Amino acid sequence: MPNTKSQEKRDRQNIKRAAKNQTLKSKIKTLNKNLEASVEDKQIEEAQKDLKIYFKALDKAASTRIIHKNFAANKKSRATKLVNSLEANKSIKKSRSRKKITADKADNN
Repeated sequence: MPNTKSQEKRDRQNIKRAAKNQTLKSKIKTLNKNLEASVEDKQIEEAQKDLKIYFKALDKAASTRIIHKNFAANKKSRATKLVNSLEANKSIKKSRSRKKITADKADNN
C-alpha cells in the first residue's frame, strides 16, 4: 500500500506505461512473425512491405526507450539478411536457368 498521494499516482502511471510498453513489444513480435511468414512463402514484395513496417515499429520502440537501441539494430540487421537471402535465392535461380539455356545451345552446335 502506498503511503503518500504521490506514490499512488506513480503506481497508476506505472500501470498505464507497462500496458503501453507491452502492447508495442507484442506488436513487434507479431510483425516479425508476419515478415518470417512472407519470406517462408517466398513473397518478395510482401516481405519488403513487412520489412518497412517492422523497421518503423522497432525505431519507434527504440526512440521511446521501450527497447534498447542496439536490440533494435540487431533485429533490423537479421530481418534485412532474411529478406536479402530471399532475393539472392531468386537471382541464383534465374542465373542457373540462363546457364542451362546457353549450355543447351552449345550442345546443339
